[in-house]
Amino acid sequence: MTRRAGKRWLWALALLLLFLAAAWFTECSPARFWARRGHLTDLISAMFPPDWGYTSRILTPLLATVQMSVTGTALGAFLALLAAPLCAENLQAFGPVRFLLRLLIQILRSFPALILALLATFVFGLGTFSGTAAITVYTFAILTRLTYEDIEAAPLAPYQALCAMGAAPAGAYWRAVVPGIAPSYFSNVLYLLETNVRHSSILGYVGAGGIGLLLNEKISWLEYGKVGMILFFLFLTVCVIEGISGLLSQIIREERSLSPLGKRLLTGAAVLLALVCTLSLQPPDFSHISPRAVQAMISGLFHPDWAFFFETDTSGLGYLLLETVCIALVGTCAGTVIAVPLSFLSTPCLMPKLPALLFRVVIMAIRSVPFLIYGLIFIRVAGPGPFTGALTLGVCSVGLLSKRFTEAIESLDFRAYHALESMGVPLLLRIRYAVLPQLLPALASAVLYRFDVNIREASVLGLVGAGGIGAPLIFAMSSYRWNEVGAILLGLIVLVLIIEWISAKIRVKLARG
Repeated sequence: MTRRAGKRWLWALALLLLFLAAAWFTECSPARFWARRGHLTDLISAMFPPDWGYTSRILTPLLATVQMSVTGTALGAFLALLAAPLCAENLQAFGPVRFLLRLLIQILRSFPALILALLATFVFGLGTFSGTAAITVYTFAILTRLTYEDIEAAPLAPYQALCAMGAAPAGAYWRAVVPGIAPSYFSNVLYLLETNVRHSSILGYVGAGGIGLLLNEKISWLEYGKVGMILFFLFLTVCVIEGISGLLSQIIREERSLSPLGKRLLTGAAVLLALVCTLSLQPPDFSHISPRAVQAMISGLFHPDWAFFFETDTSGLGYLLLETVCIALVGTCAGTVIAVPLSFLSTPCLMPKLPALLFRVVIMAIRSVPFLIYGLIFIRVAGPGPFTGALTLGVCSVGLLSKRFTEAIESLDFRAYHALESMGVPLLLRIRYAVLPQLLPALASAVLYRFDVNIREASVLGLVGAGGIGAPLIFAMSSYRWNEVGAILLGLIVLVLIIEWISAKIRVKLARG
């Protein structure tokens, strides 16, 4: 065994031990899940067949959900394109501005959309305006980070040439930099649009409009046939958006040709859709908002409860954040183990087309269900606690990772694979020697990204009793204990920064081989 192979085995062993420790800490019990599996099958069977007569009640809140997603994504994407050049180091923006803006982006990225929506309801009142504001901030934070990283990796010779000829930096940015990063930028926008539809579908849980309010109501009343109908429509919505995104992605990557007139018409249609969704948005409701209450919220957030922040027992912030990390780690690892074979089975390059299509439909169905719904389902099986959170994030990780893995597999060079195939090498060995060596960096990057997402999602699973920091956070916000909320949000920011620093170190090691 070579020294490099020995290091890989040591890393694998360390990860296994870390996973086992996290599983023990989160009270994961496969035996308990298996013993209570009947509750899961009974719940799923109660949703199907769905209540077809409930269709007319779904369409209006579903359209509001799509409206929030489109408007929030469009506004956030536009703001990100304006802010990104001020964050990029190679565009030589004013140093203090770049530092403060990057810090703001890091802070905003620490909060899941549901927490942003709950904060927005205290400022803008209940309704879709608060949901749209949350989606806008969420999109802005994520996309600004991705865009300034693309700018820093892009060649700047055209930009520098325009500046040397006397062009203003802003004009040179729009003429020379934006066209170069446009394919990556629009691909990220399309991905976030699809993600935001799922986020918007649960914002009604905190009064931020959309179909989430209806979904919460029907689950509370145990009307599972109607819940199944809502989830069916969410599945159709995700299918339509993913189909449109796939078509647009092919046009962006120039894999599908489109005439100049067709491109102008497509651009005009997208702008018109964003304008219609934005202009028809429900206005904010300030009638029930007290300026004194908003002032108390802001003051509390900036004056965190330091006693709670440094408390060391099981009710303290440190313990709750550790539980959140363990839930995210177990969920990510479990989802990865399932997603890897599922992604191979859904790839037409490796499997017959019909089975691959069926597995893709399964993956899409998994991804179309909001994560809080999985939490409400699993809590009936595993009971309240961190085990439910780990199960929930495990299933959610399967959906996203399977898609990312499948896309990575389809972009590989299959010449070595086909050469082994022509030599009669069995399928598993072809995958082992011709596919996995190319795929491992992309797999590792996707897993690290999903773990980062799971940290945020684990922080709100307490809304359904699934452990972690979420329950204390939601309870503190509901009872207006803003000093405690400030301490929890500060803890989340510190946790996300630490996780991000560790992830960056791991990515550097992977890049070096």
